[in-house]
Amino acid sequence: MNIIEAKQKFIEHWGILATQWGINRTMAQVHALLLIAEKPLSTDDIMAELNISRGNTNMNVRELINWNLIRKAITQGDRKEYFAAEKDIWKVAMHIMEQRKRRELDPMVKLLDELSRVEGDKRNTEIKSFTDTVNNIKKFSVHADKVMSVMIKAEENWFLGSFLKVFK
Repeated sequence: MNIIEAKQKFIEHWGILATQWGINRTMAQVHALLLIAEKPLSTDDIMAELNISRGNTNMNVRELINWNLIRKAITQGDRKEYFAAEKDIWKVAMHIMEQRKRRELDPMVKLLDELSRVEGDKRNTEIKSFTDTVNNIKKFSVHADKVMSVMIKAEENWFLGSFLKVFK
């Protein structure tokens, strides 16, 4: 396989994989392209390489910046905007986890907190069953939230060292 085929295959499969992280395929393909790019790329470069529109490119670049997965890069003597991806895969994973926590887990914990305060006679079996279930899910979600918060703040070496201790 030559380098062009390898890059295309990486971009294609990164797009498929990233949909599992809650990122749309085109956004992931833009990220993949920037991740393997030797130097920062302009909007025009991204459009040409992925055969996507300017609007689609701009929308996905903005969202990747919001996710903290890419940044604007300055190219001396050129007025175009260029973009570069975070190359440290640990940081990429932590940024994705942080965004998923903020967008999915935090609102769920807030909702479960509201639902656990359902009104009515707590001796009513339907209400008791509902609040017990909600409180169990809430308890699990709060623990998951704490674990994710620790991981997001953790250094890679600390995390790997702690993780390996579990298997000793």
